[in-house]
Amino acid sequence: MTSWRARLNKFSGKTRYVVCRLFIHLSGQEVAPLLGVLNQVARDAMDADGEMSDLGEGLVSVCQNLLQMNTSWQSAANEGDVFWDEGEAGDYVEELFTDSAQRYLSEPNLSQTLTEEESLSIPITDNLVVMLGVAYEGEVLDLEANLADVEALEYALKALINLHYQEQLRAIQIHFSPAQLGDLLTEDQLLANFPELIPL
Repeated sequence: MTSWRARLNKFSGKTRYVVCRLFIHLSGQEVAPLLGVLNQVARDAMDADGEMSDLGEGLVSVCQNLLQMNTSWQSAANEGDVFWDEGEAGDYVEELFTDSAQRYLSEPNLSQTLTEEESLSIPITDNLVVMLGVAYEGEVLDLEANLADVEALEYALKALINLHYQEQLRAIQIHFSPAQLGDLLTEDQLLANFPELIPL
């Protein structure tokens, strides 16, 4: 953002807040283990009760797992905005959270436990979409660029990890669809619920 207003705000010492969301679509038989990681991170987030350091560790775990699975990436997208007012940034965080939560089967049932026999007989999805939403202070070009290619997406995930360790994150959201083993995300559902995805 290089508008006169941005330059003026920077000159006047105002804090720059960025709120952004990344979508990563993975496909293949290898996505099922990642679904387990995501559900564990969701459970840990419930236990953390909003503690940013714990939520950040979960984000790091998800980003590291995504980086290891880059051969399964099929498509991606990102969106976001810059704010000079913390309240406006917070409103946009809520807006993205509500939108992510309304996506197809993106709310895990954390109380559900499967028996070994049930877990062997449930269908396994070939498609998984991970939605990572964050708010941070400052400027991170690797997150504020078009992430519709593999290299840019790798840099963005590494930037999220760095933001956690630099303690610059102010909000973290992790949603995923489908949300649990046994749920399927078909190609038609993928197109209907995630139209912004661009093939990598």
